[in-house]
Amino acid sequence: MSVQQPPPPPPVGEAAGSPGDGNGTGSEHSPGSRASGKRHVYLHATWRTGSSFLGELFNQHPDVFYLYEPMWHLWQALYPGDALSLQGALRDMLRSLFRCDFSVLRLYATPPAGRDPLIPFPASFGANSDSGSGNLSTASIFGWRTNKVICSAPFCRHAARARADVGLVDSNACERSCPPRALRELEAECRKYPVMVIKDVRLLELGALLPLLQDPDLNLHVIQLFRDPRAVHNSRLKAKQGLLRESIQVLRSRYHAEFRGLPRRQLLLPAAAAAIAGVGGGAVRAHSQHRAEFFLGGALEVICQAWLRDLIFSRRAPAWLRSRYTQVRYEDLVLEPRAQLRRLLRFVDLPAPPALEAFIFNMTRGAAYSSERPFLISARDAREAIHAWRERLSREQVQQVEATCGEAMSLLSYPLSDEKGVRRDSARGRPSASPHPATTP
Repeated sequence: MSVQQPPPPPPVGEAAGSPGDGNGTGSEHSPGSRASGKRHVYLHATWRTGSSFLGELFNQHPDVFYLYEPMWHLWQALYPGDALSLQGALRDMLRSLFRCDFSVLRLYATPPAGRDPLIPFPASFGANSDSGSGNLSTASIFGWRTNKVICSAPFCRHAARARADVGLVDSNACERSCPPRALRELEAECRKYPVMVIKDVRLLELGALLPLLQDPDLNLHVIQLFRDPRAVHNSRLKAKQGLLRESIQVLRSRYHAEFRGLPRRQLLLPAAAAAIAGVGGGAVRAHSQHRAEFFLGGALEVICQAWLRDLIFSRRAPAWLRSRYTQVRYEDLVLEPRAQLRRLLRFVDLPAPPALEAFIFNMTRGAAYSSERPFLISARDAREAIHAWRERLSREQVQQVEATCGEAMSLLSYPLSDEKGVRRDSARGRPSASPHPATTP
């Protein structure tokens, strides 16, 4: 598909009016704006892009009530629903959560652990099941053990640290010191904060958020995180067993996309594609490791096509919407941590505490490339993380990712590799220029 790039949007600062406006829309009220009131932020990302790190920056901010991937509950409960089919339910869940209404979580029980990702849950499990639909507590929330509000004083009376203290939460200490509390108490705490931030990776398309962006009561801003797809693929392969189930849900979306007329590439073998789609009665008979790589690679294709649609959508959007949306690349975030942190906080009208600037700098200057536990947030050597794919992916893997994601990479200013599979201009320092003015201060 040939993509003609429309004129880039104006810089956020120009489109958003003065920083003191607070809602990023200037003196004239646009759809979805309020002159004052609570602000809501959605961190729009996908798996293995550094989204947990980006989310942690907001989790640490003393003025923010933060939720980490709350839509995990919905996806697990409604498995094997495909990603596109679940977009409406995800949007409705977001609307409720942004209003500090956590009763929506009662619709989805915590799924049983240790199941084969290819085996669906029993029909009795999920929204219609009695399991888990009763009195839920803070311990029912995905990622609660590292949530700064839940694990800090004053909400947790016996916590060793206050909410304003900047630093990673000790999950074991939180579990010991912070007994579960009713969700209605957490709802009341949520209403005290001027800014609420939700980070998730399961909303496939930016356009699905349009009704929320138009809602004047939400004052919603969206920060979309991107990362070099080759680095994403490398990181996904490292964590492949933990991503298998959700990769299947993403991959199933390609067959729904066909009926919607959305762009897709046929890179899968027909028999395997039929098996994944649930038609033809076929089965993928392959070694589990190869099977996982197959699903992860197919899911990345769907994700890159979604990125491409998001990029086109955002560039053709009206000015009021562009003023409520910004992008950041993982590479820029970790190479210019303080500058990018200030820019993102300014975008949502939040101050940049010196302790938080020190935190982001230290988190990107760790001694190692990555943790042995891929879903654990820890200090990393950011420069090594950016270029690790060049050493770990084969030439064939690099070429396949570039063939699948090339158009999105071009719009994001990620140059293709040379004939040796090594990027020509990124062996040292910055990967390349930022994609367009919406990602610069």
